[in-house]
Amino acid sequence: MSTIRLEQVAGNDIGLKAALIDTHLPTGDVEDHGRAFFKAVSADDRIVGFSGVERCGDDFLLRSVVVLPDHRGQNLGGALVEQTLAGLGRDGDVFLATTSVALFFARIGFSEVQRDSVPAAVLATRQLSSICPSSATIMRLTNPPT
Repeated sequence: MSTIRLEQVAGNDIGLKAALIDTHLPTGDVEDHGRAFFKAVSADDRIVGFSGVERCGDDFLLRSVVVLPDHRGQNLGGALVEQTLAGLGRDGDVFLATTSVALFFARIGFSEVQRDSVPAAVLATRQLSSICPSSATIMRLTNPPT
């Protein structure tokens, strides 16, 4: 199962919220304006995960990347991130905050950055300003996944 397609879902999508809660990811701002969430669907029409992005001026915050438990270990995480980023048509940078999966994101092209180097619009998101702990690792995409 190497191919997935993304379908946009609303922030109040029950499957999205359940996946975030099950993986201990925040849900407090998923219904706020300015976020786009996607469900990842396999070739046989099964939901295998979710992802989200938030526009921050010229940059983006990648968020809420989840592969559902029954589909882990199939190299879907990288494909999910790649598909999510491919849809951005971006000129700016992509950032993320994580407390537990920095190694995964490093393997797919993200590098740790210091908080003082992060653009103000990204720092002003609810994710970075109040939801994620200050100890979270902040990363920026340096080599897009291939």
